[in-house]
Amino acid sequence: MESVSIRDVATTAGVSVGTVSNVLNRPDKVSPATVERVHAAIDELGFVRNDAARQLRAGASRAIGLVILDGGNPFFSDVARGAETAAEKAGRVVLLGNSDQQVEREAHYLDLFEENRVLGILISPVGDVTARLARLRRRGTPAVLVDRQAELTDFSSVSVDDVRGGQLAAEHLLSVGRRRLAFVGGPLDLQQVADRLRGAQEAVRAANAEAPAETAASRPAATLEVVEVPALTVEHGRAAAAELMSRPAGERPDAVFAANDLVAMGVLQSLVMLGDLRVPDDVALIGYDDIDFARAAVVPLSSIRQPSALIGQTAMDILQDEIDDPARSPRRVVFAPELVVRASTVPDA
Repeated sequence: MESVSIRDVATTAGVSVGTVSNVLNRPDKVSPATVERVHAAIDELGFVRNDAARQLRAGASRAIGLVILDGGNPFFSDVARGAETAAEKAGRVVLLGNSDQQVEREAHYLDLFEENRVLGILISPVGDVTARLARLRRRGTPAVLVDRQAELTDFSSVSVDDVRGGQLAAEHLLSVGRRRLAFVGGPLDLQQVADRLRGAQEAVRAANAEAPAETAASRPAATLEVVEVPALTVEHGRAAAAELMSRPAGERPDAVFAANDLVAMGVLQSLVMLGDLRVPDDVALIGYDDIDFARAAVVPLSSIRQPSALIGQTAMDILQDEIDDPARSPRRVVFAPELVVRASTVPDA
């Protein structure tokens, strides 16, 4: 069945194509009787306006492109929800793309959004997209980095202080008496992962440097082993934990800092399946993001909380300001992370 055109509506209603266009876009310029006649024709024919085509002809769009890093991570679902809420208030819509931590998919979505002439782009990048975003901005499409601090002053960004988050996680594990820490996360060239690791390393170094001489003599120095995984998933967390816990007792970590809660849940699954290691008695475990599943785990997970929805909302607000005023100076918003203690590190939490 052929689609119904605006010309068909005009013919049925006995008016011009321009009058139908006015009814759809500027009804205040048309008499109420004509508006009623045109809408009756629309209902009779089942006409659906092609808004995308209209916007392309006009060189404008109501859409914002959002590229998230991992569609399987509830953290990014919450970021997208916050962005969508802010966009809806401004009468705009969000087109969502999931790069799945792949540079090629990221490039594909940037191409797609450019072809569809989106008003602006929010992106949690896999790699260095600075040159691509700069080219888009020269063509009138601003961009804001999400969950990543802009290394250059050219772009606005909204993120969390991941270095501080890594410090909080390691400091907490050390404060409950753990000495052999393992960091499980990756890939390590992902900025968020690298920053969380750096924070944990700084915390371990500081703890060893600040230990009183008598304590240092009677207790081994704190260590942090790095276990890189290909992606931040439950599966890779489970595999990493299986390898770590297969070692002799004296070589196993007594605490694990997982780079996100999905990895932490995989670690927890391995520990539960092994059966002979208890959390947190034998192995303390902390994640990152504080997704809803963290508190619902069989052993509720301690985690580093990020204000996920607020990150998305703030990024969208900044982007809309830049759309409205292209000369506006870039802004960087960095939220503070928060330690959330649960039973995976403190039994009676």
